Amino acid sequence: MLEPQYDVQTQLLGTGTAKIGSNGVLMVDADLRKAAPVEQIKRVLQDLHCVSEKLFVVQSHLHHMVAQAFALGATAVVSRPREIISKLEQIEVAQKAAQAGFAVASSEISDGAAAFASMFSAIREGKPIRLSAAENATSDVINGIEQNGLGVWLDDVRRYHQGTFQHCLLVTGVAVGFALSIKFAQADVKRLGLAATLHDIGKARIPLAILDKPGRLDPSEEEIMRRHPVIGYELLKDLPGIGPEILDGVKHHHEFLDGSGYPDALTAPEISDLVRLLTISDIFAALIESRPYRPAMSRPDAYNILCAMDGKLERSLVKAFGNVALRA
Repeated sequence: MLEPQYDVQTQLLGTGTAKIGSNGVLMVDADLRKAAPVEQIKRVLQDLHCVSEKLFVVQSHLHHMVAQAFALGATAVVSRPREIISKLEQIEVAQKAAQAGFAVASSEISDGAAAFASMFSAIREGKPIRLSAAENATSDVINGIEQNGLGVWLDDVRRYHQGTFQHCLLVTGVAVGFALSIKFAQADVKRLGLAATLHDIGKARIPLAILDKPGRLDPSEEEIMRRHPVIGYELLKDLPGIGPEILDGVKHHHEFLDGSGYPDALTAPEISDLVRLLTISDIFAALIESRPYRPAMSRPDAYNILCAMDGKLERSLVKAFGNVALRA
């Protein structure tokens, strides 16, 4: 399928290491549910540490394997032949851009995705999560946006990732971009960024059949999905070093000023500034990401929807967010 357009070197796991240049692409197709190939892949990756692009072939509905792929260091997961060709073409464009001096934020994105995968996997396996993993993921996002801008970050995330991890990366990026645009102190940028990084951690306990459903959720599935803020709060509340404002963001990022949100139907006086910022970032990120049942919305159209939510979102913050939505 890839030849003659590409020079392809094949290698079976456990039989040696293929020679790949630093500008090559490593593609892995293995059953990541089994311990043996995972250990073999780890050894291969140690020998091929110079390769920046690592594509793992995984069916998109196998969420555990997707998480394992990113934990191993995947820069992207592909599931169909057409996606493989498209991804290789994107990599070629990115490499040419890098050679021409244009910045590419893929390392921060891949490191951030690996951190999300590690946290989700730990929760599903009943293991404790480390706050440092979330802090490192947040730092990766902040560094990527400070170096290359929010627009590059959003484009690269949508190019390289999909599903739950894409949403987490997008929300964190948008929240960090928002905080930077309104001149937050560095500590407050990190605080909002960390709340965004952890805001959907409760989805790790949502059944995969619901989390990975390709179409819209039915009412009963939606009811289960709405439990994720409380689940996230319960998972994090006893974590050493977690701040109350972070827990507030995780539990209440779906609350609205008019009391129509969930899980606690809070009204304006009860909703903190951090939650108000996080809610705007979360909604905007959800609108501009592609879903199986709808294409990604343009940033101006997504911002118009935020503006139409007067009474639910704070008007002055939505107005300030225009600098992020339309110009960043």
